[in-house]
Amino acid sequence: MANPTAAMLVIGDEILSGRTRDANMHFLAGELTKHGINLKQVRVVSDDREAIIDGVRALSDTHDVVFTSGGIGPTHDDITADCIAAAFDASIDVRDDARKILEDHYQQTGHEVNAARLRMARIPDGATLIDNPVSRAPGFTIKNVHVMAGVPLIFQAMVASVLPTLTGGAPLLSQSLQVFRGEGDIAETLSQFAERYADLSIGCYPFQKDGAFGANIVIRGQDGTQVDAAMTQLSKALA
Repeated sequence: MANPTAAMLVIGDEILSGRTRDANMHFLAGELTKHGINLKQVRVVSDDREAIIDGVRALSDTHDVVFTSGGIGPTHDDITADCIAAAFDASIDVRDDARKILEDHYQQTGHEVNAARLRMARIPDGATLIDNPVSRAPGFTIKNVHVMAGVPLIFQAMVASVLPTLTGGAPLLSQSLQVFRGEGDIAETLSQFAERYADLSIGCYPFQKDGAFGANIVIRGQDGTQVDAAMTQLSKALA
């Protein structure tokens, strides 16, 4: 039985401008792999209403689960929550349970719950809250979409809150082999192995080190015995 599929929508002008390097996709991919959920697609969009709405609708319709990162903070350009609500034709407003979380947190830290901070308590109707043990402002889940902060530490904490609620499949196992030969020298052998082991993913990732060309060959699959057998035979074939 095939593993569930996932997609990610990364939201933020700062990512597309190159000012911020996205770390959340790398983290999410690793966690989903361990949980037996296949990350199939990642989109990056700007802080643009229509781009966010179109992106979340398209990904939600074609994948079992979707994760978003970015745009749920207190500033004017944090428009993700409103866009997600619009994507699913849901109304949105400050919700009492989210407000209470923020009020308790800011009372403890000696800060005022002002209008800007209350923006983080605006939750679409029908959504459930995602716990945020780092800064307390919650994310939320609506339908099959999990809406999370873009700050990596908070994003990681929210992923940890959500993953136990998701049904996964068999974890994807992998082994790698480094060879100091050019891709052109090993391409035919890799093609033969890809045909022989159709259930496995065999990837070739070239590099250049100290003037020598080589490649890291990665074999991935859900059956550990099959991965072991393929790697043993491939190692002999390329020895």
